[in-house]
Amino acid sequence: SLFLVFPELKKASKRLSCAKRYKIQKKVREHNRKLKKEAKKKGVGKRPKKDPGVPSSAPFKEEVLREAEQRRLQIEEEKERQKQAAKAERTKKRKKEKESESKEKEPKAKKARQDKKYPERKNAELRKSKKFQCAELNKVIDASDVIIEVLDARDPLGCRCPQLEELVLQKEGNKKLLFVLNKIDLVPRANVEEWIQRLEQEFPVVAFKASTQVQREKAQGKKRKGRIKASNQVFGKSKGAACFGSTLLTELLTHYAADRDGHTRLRVGVVGFPNVGKSSLINNLKGSPACIVGTKRGITKSMQEVQISQYVNLVDSPGILACPSNPAATMALRSLQVEDGQESVQEAVSTLLKQCNKTQIILQYNIANYRNAAEFLNLLAKKRSFLQKGGTPNTAQAASVFLDDWTGAKLSYYCKPTDKHGLPAYVTDSVIAEMWSTLDYKQLQIGNESTLSSVKFPTPASSINFTSSGPTKGQLVVSDLAEERNGGGSVKDEVVVEEEAEEENKEEPEQTATNAEEPENGLPEEKTTHIQFKSVPIEIGSSTVETDDAYDFNTYFI
Repeated sequence: SLFLVFPELKKASKRLSCAKRYKIQKKVREHNRKLKKEAKKKGVGKRPKKDPGVPSSAPFKEEVLREAEQRRLQIEEEKERQKQAAKAERTKKRKKEKESESKEKEPKAKKARQDKKYPERKNAELRKSKKFQCAELNKVIDASDVIIEVLDARDPLGCRCPQLEELVLQKEGNKKLLFVLNKIDLVPRANVEEWIQRLEQEFPVVAFKASTQVQREKAQGKKRKGRIKASNQVFGKSKGAACFGSTLLTELLTHYAADRDGHTRLRVGVVGFPNVGKSSLINNLKGSPACIVGTKRGITKSMQEVQISQYVNLVDSPGILACPSNPAATMALRSLQVEDGQESVQEAVSTLLKQCNKTQIILQYNIANYRNAAEFLNLLAKKRSFLQKGGTPNTAQAASVFLDDWTGAKLSYYCKPTDKHGLPAYVTDSVIAEMWSTLDYKQLQIGNESTLSSVKFPTPASSINFTSSGPTKGQLVVSDLAEERNGGGSVKDEVVVEEEAEEENKEEPEQTATNAEEPENGLPEEKTTHIQFKSVPIEIGSSTVETDDAYDFNTYFI
């Protein structure tokens, strides 16, 4: 047999080169020096100084020792007191955090049940906010010399508030009223020209297109605050970041300020319904983000004054409140009832789809044919990948996105002006002459044509034809706000609100009054007396309850 002999393996040597050994020693010294330095900062390495005590030969040794002991006890008590106070503060803070987390995690169903059980709380808060908005809007009207009513070019007639216009004309001081047709880049050019000709029959009209660059400037901070004008030149006139119509509107306001007698600044109130672009208009005229903007309704809570030049101040106002008696399409178009919780997003979408052409909706959102609003939301949710757990389409999210498109500045839809709505009763020839007395019609027309020639408009094929419901009725006086009732039908909830009971008592005498004799003029006389009904206890027994399934406890059944 042949045996292979392998050489014996030797252990690796521990010898190092001098350079490597010196380098290791240097690193160890630096590490130890670093540890000593950190220990010195923390005071760990220092030995505590030993108290030498009081020598025996010192006079009054016992008194000195007694005072030192008392001082030591006082210091320990103070430390214990601070420790307990810090512990109590941490407990209180932890309790507040738990309460806030529990409120945030409270389910929506529980909140809905509480609102249903106690509707007077929710209604009181809603009425309080509405009263404050009405008061702030009246302040803006009273304090302004010129009122700008901002109209959405997609539905100018639906953005008009006849109550506000009549109130402005009735105010003292010869207040001027003019229209600003905002968001013209979302409407075909021919439609914008038709609306300008239609609205110029009553008040001066300025075509306007707000810039999106100012809103981006707000989000990115104040570092790029001075780059707005330069960005407009860089992007060019055809880009969405440019603003058009601001020069004409500024010249018009400066002309109003020059015609006034006095050295005070001209105060211009900017009013209109929610999401028509009031704050965006002020930001573009200012050239910087002075007001908060967004698609959500009710961002502007109170009046805010902004100086745009040496002679003109703009006053921002909260949105006009719409009356509940308006058509359902008008309320759904601005998401007014959805924000108040009176209508679901699905119901608002269903109302809007009835006012539009189905073919244009299909082409706009690139979806298949649908039969109703529920099927449309399912198709839109699948198209946008709005899916819930298990792959079911999230129709609520799709409905919210659809309403945001209609409320914001994304969707292109337009309404055609009709002759059905004539001039209002408060717009007389004298009023029209007074509004145009200090303005040059040709100069205003040239400015609007220059604005229209600079904006890139969508084609009618890429827009949706929408049927307008006419002017929107608004609420401007606090006393006109009607109390909202959540309960419906003849069946009452267990908790009965006192206001509902009073309304029911008022309805019964009105029904009895209809049977009374009518006067010769055919109009019923108004009742001056107040009828009160007293509640009478009713005994419920076997005689009063007579039904087929009732069980008579006084009879023995065998």
